[in-house]
Amino acid sequence: MFFILSKTLGLLSVPSNLFFLLGVAGLMLLPTRFARAGGHFVAASVILIVVFGLLPIGFALTLTLEERFPHWNETRDAPDGIIVLGGALNPYLTVARGQIALSDAAERFTEVVALARRYPAARIVFSGGAGSLFDDKLEAAYVVQLFESLGVPATRIALEDRSRNTEENARFTMALVQPQPGERWLLVRSAFRTPRSVDSFRRVGFAVEPYPVDWHTGGRSDLLGIVNRVSDGLGHTDLATREWVGLVVYWLTGRTSELFPGP
Repeated sequence: MFFILSKTLGLLSVPSNLFFLLGVAGLMLLPTRFARAGGHFVAASVILIVVFGLLPIGFALTLTLEERFPHWNETRDAPDGIIVLGGALNPYLTVARGQIALSDAAERFTEVVALARRYPAARIVFSGGAGSLFDDKLEAAYVVQLFESLGVPATRIALEDRSRNTEENARFTMALVQPQPGERWLLVRSAFRTPRSVDSFRRVGFAVEPYPVDWHTGGRSDLLGIVNRVSDGLGHTDLATREWVGLVVYWLTGRTSELFPGP
């Protein structure tokens, strides 16, 4: 039930959708006796799109998430294992086009390959099943093929293909890996999703070390000036807002122990 609600209600946590619906509602009211209210709705819709599209509000929301955890410290002992969560491979396009189709989060895989070469004794775990309400194709079904094409043998890879969200990633991976005391496990995850992901693993007793990748901001300089494209501003706002809402929901439902988890 939580999975279904998170996917359906998640559409309402996308600001650009709400701005659009506000404008549509206003246009529908214009020919009625509520035309004055309709005009206000349309004006509000345009203003919100301009403000969040051209001002770096979305960049600020994203930057706060991305800078919550530092880069992984490579000076310590080698990791015993590397965990990468799903979301970087599009199974629908992979099947439809007959080629491995990666999303804009492809760094999750490229960094894992680099880590696998650097630490040849480390175990590699991919966690991710069918994360869509309307597509039951498993991302994990194509991961081994991808890693092998990049030089990582299948014998090093363990698959967890039941999870549909971050909470299940943590729970099912914990059961699969059964980490021993003193072991070091890296969690490769998009930087803006790292706080919620790390605390989800902490909640089930798996003390992973975050390895953030897939950056969407370059630093505080992104907060200066006007955004070049409205779509960029809205895109960052949508991206960050959904993750902030996810943090609140996970905390309220006991899936994380902190509202804004940190190091």
